[in-house]
Amino acid sequence: MAKRMIALDLDGTLLHSDNTISDYTIDVISHISQLGHKVVIATGRPYRMAIQHYRRLQLETPMISFNGSLTHLPDKKWSKEQNITLDKKYLLATLQMSEAIQADFIASEYRQNFYITLDYPNRINPTLFGVPQITESMRMDINKITRNPNALLMQTRHKDKYELAKELCKHFDYNIEVDSWGGPLNILEFSPKGINKAFALNYLLSALNMNKDQLIAFGDEHNDTEMLSFAKVGYAMKNASQTLLPYADKQTDYTNEEDGVAKELEKLFL
Repeated sequence: MAKRMIALDLDGTLLHSDNTISDYTIDVISHISQLGHKVVIATGRPYRMAIQHYRRLQLETPMISFNGSLTHLPDKKWSKEQNITLDKKYLLATLQMSEAIQADFIASEYRQNFYITLDYPNRINPTLFGVPQITESMRMDINKITRNPNALLMQTRHKDKYELAKELCKHFDYNIEVDSWGGPLNILEFSPKGINKAFALNYLLSALNMNKDQLIAFGDEHNDTEMLSFAKVGYAMKNASQTLLPYADKQTDYTNEEDGVAKELEKLFL
């Protein structure tokens, strides 16, 4: 079989809801990697919240995080690393609008750390940032805004997060991407314009001398739409959002809790 690139989302796709990967999935992916296929994590998570899963899978491929703004080879120098950041002026402008957009918090995300507003500390769930608690050292301070972030994250009390996302895109003259998380959380994510998982995968395929006819992708949420549409074969998980289904070529027979990715890969390659 021709070698493939297999792009895997994490949350709701490869991971169980308790943030774990089963031994069965590890074994299947290990066998597929040994056959020469390139298994690639493509996640909306920041790097620091994805690296543990990369290491558990014992991958040696580049990793895509921040929904496509960072493509790099973890723990190694790689001449083809791509790191696209968001101009910090958008962070400063959003902070000034904090009350108008009813923000519980605004956070700037970087490869290894983040800063967050602490006006409403009781409304912050530390697990969203992969930490046990929010500390004073993580407080957003104007003096700390010295570099461009990979992404911004905000939680809003606005009654319609989708409408607010549209309003913010318009406010910034459509020069950035503002998207909502799936599910019940009122979370919005700000990204550089035109950046998504498909953008990063297109770059990575070129860097590795591959083409999109070799790409298979798995996802479950609306931030996977471009990726599944771009791939030669895009799989929506059985538990996928209805928003994603029109962009998928196929749907898995099993959910993320049932190791749906591994079962599909085992049918395809083993």
